[in-house]
This record gives sequence, structure tokens and C-alpha cells, in this order.
Amino acid sequence: MMQILIILLVTIWAAGTCYRLYLLARFYQIEEYKSGRFIRWLFQSRQRYLPTRPAVAALLGVLFQLFFAEGGVFLPLVIGLIAGLTAIYPPAKSEVKKKFIPTARAKRLLVASCTIAVLVAFLLYLTASKLQHVSETITFGAITVGGAAIFLLAPFWLMIGNMLMTPVEAFLRRRFVNTARKVLEETRPMVIGITGSYGKTTTKSFVAHILNGRYKTYPTPKSYNTLMGICLAINRDLANDRSIEYFIAEMGAYIPGEIKQIAELTHPTQGILVEIGPQHLERFGSIENVAIAKYELISALPPDGVAYFNWDNPHVRTAYERGYPQTRIAVSRQIDLENTPANGPRFIASNVKETLEGLSFLVTDIETNETQEFFTPIHGLHNVTNLLLASAVAVHEGMALKEIARRVSTLQPAESRLAIQITQAGITIINDAYSANPVGAYSALNTLKLYEHGRRLLITPGMVELGELMESENRRLGEAAITAATDIILVGDQQTKAFQDGLRAAGFPVERWQVVETLSDAIGWYQCNLSAGDTVLFLNDLPDTYLH
Repeated sequence: MMQILIILLVTIWAAGTCYRLYLLARFYQIEEYKSGRFIRWLFQSRQRYLPTRPAVAALLGVLFQLFFAEGGVFLPLVIGLIAGLTAIYPPAKSEVKKKFIPTARAKRLLVASCTIAVLVAFLLYLTASKLQHVSETITFGAITVGGAAIFLLAPFWLMIGNMLMTPVEAFLRRRFVNTARKVLEETRPMVIGITGSYGKTTTKSFVAHILNGRYKTYPTPKSYNTLMGICLAINRDLANDRSIEYFIAEMGAYIPGEIKQIAELTHPTQGILVEIGPQHLERFGSIENVAIAKYELISALPPDGVAYFNWDNPHVRTAYERGYPQTRIAVSRQIDLENTPANGPRFIASNVKETLEGLSFLVTDIETNETQEFFTPIHGLHNVTNLLLASAVAVHEGMALKEIARRVSTLQPAESRLAIQITQAGITIINDAYSANPVGAYSALNTLKLYEHGRRLLITPGMVELGELMESENRRLGEAAITAATDIILVGDQQTKAFQDGLRAAGFPVERWQVVETLSDAIGWYQCNLSAGDTVLFLNDLPDTYLH
């Protein structure tokens, strides 16, 4: 009978540990299975590595078991059961922005880490079985202490499982990459690479839409911009369509070397460098490291390749001035058309206007002295730059500015990037929730300003992943927000401290802004307090790693 009780208690802790591993695996997946990044996330909050309820439940359980040591088997057993079940009871559900995707790799990681946890639990069972001859109280107390340790060390089991699976994943990764390389060698599309701190996905969609007016293109879907994401797109889609003429590959990176790997796979002959800025600065460490990483696309181009640059960004302009490759085309929406510098941008936007209907501007090709009027239902002044870069690619590929203008007039915004819709209640929603960087954030505020009638509500958690600039940039954004919004809801108290300081410094009325815990709270407020004719701007949406 005692053996059955021991097995029951150990099983409770083992099952709870496996479930915790499942919950933690989502964050491991978000951090791209990088143990270093997972550890950094883990130790940002004590509740992540040492949750209160399990620790307190185990401690109280042992104390009560010792206190009732003379109560025979029943009381220590019941206390052990209560302590175990209380500790492993799942935490309250919170907002989930990015659900766990049970990919083959994720399943392998879970199997490996759960196996480790179960083996350790089996050792606990063997230890407890030997202790039963000493004392039932000591036996149940040991299970409570050992089970709690196994449960609390779940992140450690996950990291060991990831380490043990590294050789397997490396082998499968090589095979997957080699398959993608073979597909590209067989299909031989012209590859256009796009990189930048921000603006990559939007520019990619613009290039694809414009070129599709004459050619057949395939852009990497959504924000697939890692080596494995691009391989997935190639193996899943390009392999089944040999008629693709242009493969437009978005290339992202968190550290130097990642874009180089993607370029070695795809061999781009054209490259677009959109922006270099503080996005993901906390991972890169410095703007200089960001610039090094993004230039890997340009240096990977062949000498007879073509590179496109955003002249208005000083770091991108520095890359342009490095002189490689020979054919370099720059664009600008800030330079005065009458004072264009020698060897400067070829395509210049002038008379830029943003209205409720969209963007209008003139595009001048300095090389041919041709000018064409553009209109697009896209919003955001920063998108003028993205459209210029896309137009430059199209011109180089043989399309006329007039033809390009027709394609631009039918564009639609990329998902959650200044996408505008009106609800059944008559409230205008400006969805710019995908990410927030300083350039895009101020551009989104300018779009909000266009709505002169009704209340203008800004809902934002501020900007993240800006490293040492995060506090100052969020404070500045808070100061700027008062010129665009009549009401402001900040999501999350801790990460919006600097934004709050900016609001106070700018004298924004305290009754017009508030802080809520979740995005759902903010949505509930606007649904109850806004009416037809009002406008809501959703600026940024915190990743799950900032919410849990």
C-alpha cells in the first residue's frame, strides 16, 4: 500500500512538471530555441524562475508534515497531496498573443525535456522507497521537497533537453537547408533580398505587388525572415511552382551573421536596405552592430548586382557611400528636388501629402528627368520611402513610372501595419499593432491627427527592444502623443513608466489617460466609451515575453 502512495505522490509532481514544461516551451519557441535568450527572459522576473505558489505550497507542506509527524500515515499523506496539487495547479490564464505551435521541433524538445523530468522523478521514487523503512513522515516530506525541486527546475530540464537535441536539430537543419538550396538551384528565380531594422515586410509586399503587374513573383509570407522560415517558404511553395520569376526574400537578424547565412542560401542579385535604427537594440548592443548585420546583404551581392538604399537614413547612406556594388540606387523623400547632391539619390519624392484617403506625391527619376504623380490608399509618411524603394526596383526591371503608379494605386497595407477599418459602431480603427519603432510610431501619430472630428484614442504599451534608448525614446513618444490623441490608454504599468513621464512633462490632462493591465481591458474601455465618429490607434502590441 505504501508503495502505491509513493507512486501517486511522485506521479503528481512529475505530471505537473511536464505540464509546466509545455507552458514554458512556448517561450522557448518565441525565443527561437536560443537558451541564452530564454535564460535572459526567465530571470527578468522572479515569478518566472521561482513562482510563489509552488514554493510556498511545498514549504508549508513540509512544515505541516513535520508538525503532524505523530499523526500516522494519513495526515502526512493528505498534506503531501494538498501541497502537490496546490503547487502544480495551472496558473491563471492570461493574454496570449502568440500561441504555442506544436512543430516537429517543439515536440522533440518536449519529449526530451519531459523524459528527463520523469527520469529524475523516478530517482525520487527510488529514494522515497528506501526512506519508507525509516519513517512515513520523512518519506512523504522527502517527496514534497524533491517533487517541488523537480517542478521548479522545469526551465533547467527544458534547457538540458534542448542541449541534448542540438545534434539532432543540427542534422535536420542541414538537411532542410540543403533541400531548399536544391530547390533554388532547380527553379533559378531572380532573388531580391530585403533587410532593415524596420519596414522590411511592408517594402517586400510593395515590391511584390508592383512587379506582379508584369512578372510572377513570390515574396516570403508574413514575417518569415529567418533562415529556417525562408527555407520553409522555399520547400513548401517554391518547390511546387517552377514558374516563379522573382523570389523576394525578407531577411531579418538578431545578431551579426544571420543575414549572411540567408544570403549564402539564396544568393540574391539585388538587395534593398530600408532602415537602420534602434529596433532590437537590446539584442545587438549598438547601432554599429545593427549596421554591420544589415550590410551583410549588400556585401553578399555579386559585383554586377544592384543595391537600393534609403538615402534619408544616415546609417543607410553610409552603407551607400561604401561604394559596393557598382550599381547603387538611392531614394529620398526629404531632399529638396532643386538641390539634389551629386552622386545622390536617383528617385526623389516631392509634394508629399497625407489625407484620410491616403498618400499622394510626385516621383522624379533624376537620371531620366521623368516625373510621375503617385496616389495610394496606404497611410503613413514613412511608406513614401518604402514605395520609392519598390519603385526603384521596378524601374530597374523595365517597368515605367506610369505603369508603376497604376500598381501603387491599388495597394493595400500589410497586416497590422496602419490598416484602417470602420467598425459596425462607426468607430475608425487604425491597426498599427505589429511593431513600433520610432520612425513608424511618429508616422502613425501623424495619421491619427488626420481625424479632426470626434475623440482620438491612442492604445499602446510603448516601444520595446530599444536597449538603452528605450526609456528616452518612450518618454519622447509620450510627449509627442499629446499632439495627436485626445485620450490615451497605456497597456502595462511597468514598461510604460517612461511614456507616463512624457505625458506628465508635456502636461497631458491626467483625466484623459489611464493605465490598464491588458489589451483586453483597453478594448473593453473604448467599446463602452467611444461612439461613431471616434478613432482608435493601436500602436504596437507587446510580445508574450513582455507580458508573462
